[in-house]
Amino acid sequence: MKKVLWIAMLLLSIGSGFAQDLHKVDSLNAELQKHEARKKSLGSLATAMIDTTKADILFELSKSYLRSNPEKGKEYARQCLSLSEQIGFKKGICNALNCFGNIKKGEGNYESALSDFQKSLKISEDIKDKKGISSASCFIGIVYLYQGNYPEAMKKQLFALKLSEDIGDKTGMANIYNELGLVYLYQNNNPEALKNFFACIKLKEEMGEKYGTAAAIHNIGMTYSYMGKNLLSIEYYLKAKKINLESGNKQYLANNLSMLAIEYFYQKDYSESLKNQFIGLKIFQELGDKYGIGTSYIIIGEVYKKMGNFREALNYETSGLTIAKEIGSLELMKESYRNLFEIDSALNNYKGSFENHKLYMQIMDSLYNIEKNKKITQMQMKYDFDKKESLTKVETEKELQKQKFIRNGFVGGFGLVLLFSILIVIQRNKVKREKKNVEHQKLNVELEKDRSDALLLNILPAEVAEELKTKGTADAKHFDNVTVLFTDFISFTTISETLTPQELVGELHTCFKAFDEICGKYSIEKIKTIGDAYLAVCGLPLSNEKHAENVVNAALEIREFMVNRSVELGAKTFEIRIGINSKSVVAGIVGVKKFAYDIWGDTVNTAARMEQNSEAGKINISETTYSLVKDQFTCKYRGEIDAKNKGKLKCILWRHFNQNRVSM
Repeated sequence: MKKVLWIAMLLLSIGSGFAQDLHKVDSLNAELQKHEARKKSLGSLATAMIDTTKADILFELSKSYLRSNPEKGKEYARQCLSLSEQIGFKKGICNALNCFGNIKKGEGNYESALSDFQKSLKISEDIKDKKGISSASCFIGIVYLYQGNYPEAMKKQLFALKLSEDIGDKTGMANIYNELGLVYLYQNNNPEALKNFFACIKLKEEMGEKYGTAAAIHNIGMTYSYMGKNLLSIEYYLKAKKINLESGNKQYLANNLSMLAIEYFYQKDYSESLKNQFIGLKIFQELGDKYGIGTSYIIIGEVYKKMGNFREALNYETSGLTIAKEIGSLELMKESYRNLFEIDSALNNYKGSFENHKLYMQIMDSLYNIEKNKKITQMQMKYDFDKKESLTKVETEKELQKQKFIRNGFVGGFGLVLLFSILIVIQRNKVKREKKNVEHQKLNVELEKDRSDALLLNILPAEVAEELKTKGTADAKHFDNVTVLFTDFISFTTISETLTPQELVGELHTCFKAFDEICGKYSIEKIKTIGDAYLAVCGLPLSNEKHAENVVNAALEIREFMVNRSVELGAKTFEIRIGINSKSVVAGIVGVKKFAYDIWGDTVNTAARMEQNSEAGKINISETTYSLVKDQFTCKYRGEIDAKNKGKLKCILWRHFNQNRVSM
């Protein structure tokens, strides 16, 4: 059951970063009242100082309620943010944003949490607050880890650690060691994980911070459990549990109970395993911790599956999958699909088993293969660019050597010059020829570089190609506001049988060339063609506030082109259907050979569902796109469709375009 450990592994990723100390609440409230009283008795100058202190107290109160009472934590964060904005206290604004981000992260709202942390990071950079930059970077790294983006998580944590070391911030260093340990643990690097957890404990004990110590102790127990050292694992879990019971830290206690449930599972004590996990589930539900709730459901489903109670197992795994999709956790979805295909197989539901296994493998590919292929491609690209640079350097050295030889020829004196004048003339002519050869080789290198640049620009967006040329790599990036366009030809197979191969390819080329020109007109990036399907997106790699409007305009022109084409050629061309959706995607380079720029995400899948459920000559858009362009276009609501793996989706059919919204 090692896979269950993977599910629970991220539960303490906030770890010692924003640890709770509910015993401080009373003293903080008393201090808050004291500052309010002092503010009334002092002048305006002192009041500003009092207000910044009050903002700090509100921040500490928000942290104290971070897990035990998220709503109360939010309220204190709101007060901190409001006061800080009122007095222009930027550090207080950052603190409040970090509190909001951590609360949202605990609720599973990762995108919103990431937005809060990035705002905090930007303000900290503006005021040159290294400690604030380090904290925000650390929190961003935690969100990336929750989303399965391990390279970015590692990058952010190492950057944060360097800043904390530069300013001597031991608390920050200890917190980051804990988070780095989780990153290593999640990538099977157990020695490095233990090294970082123990480094965290050493610093925490030096500073007397028992809450952060409990988090790292728990994580060490988790590491030993994955290594199969169950007795050591239980020993560390019990140490952490004792600290959490004394401090009243419900969040960490629920985590301890989850991991103890797994240890009892190893010992085949299923009743004790369920007992501990149900108690942990109840605590997670009280805290509103969606990640913890989803994890508990999946672990309980795993236990019931092992007991042979497949109906109960199916219920809990299905509930776990629902929450995993809601919070966008690929790791939880992976484990849930893995359990579901085994349960369906045991219940003789082979179709369901096949579908769940296919989805499980897709997520496995997404988590592990894409990043690996991307790194290999980046290494190959860097090698190619370094090779060209090296060739230019060698040719330059040859020219310098020849020039040096010419200079030395005159050192022998005037007599030798006269004596060997004929030889010098011959040598000079030879040098000129060689220089021309060098210049010719340089020109060839430049021409080769131009061809390489043209090739890159033909298969990659200009900004991505420039990034590759500058540093030899191009990072995958997340884009929040884009619109995706999918087109497909109806009855393509049937029509293709009536055409010769040359006619078929020629017609596809003519259509797709026209689509390319239309997309270029509206600043839309073509991604790829897949058989007779065409995929494009607007809003990346450069943002475009008119992304939805541009795509709809392009779709209308594509439709008009195909209508005219049909009038001209009749049955020798195709009918088209079009689907559009707007939201966020991840974009980057994949593959080792014939690499390509591609996009991924639920937004792409939904656009495909819009296209599949469209009609001949119609444009089907999602509810999200409609909300962005409803003031520019007239449309007709089609109702809901039952989209595969998406449930019910609202569809809107564009019927007429008029900038002034003249009705039909």
